[in-house]
Amino acid sequence: MIGAIVLAVILVVVFPVTVALSGAVASAILGGALTSSAESDHEGSELVALNR
Repeated sequence: MIGAIVLAVILVVVFPVTVALSGAVASAILGGALTSSAESDHEGSELVALNR
């Protein structure tokens, strides 16, 4: 019985939090990489300076 409760807690609490945090980390990494790539590709544009 205790095993079922532990499994239920893991599925309801731990798993969604882990998925959300890993998504947030992936978004931060992707956003940083794409921002630096766009700034280097469009260096000298006045729009890059306005975006800061």
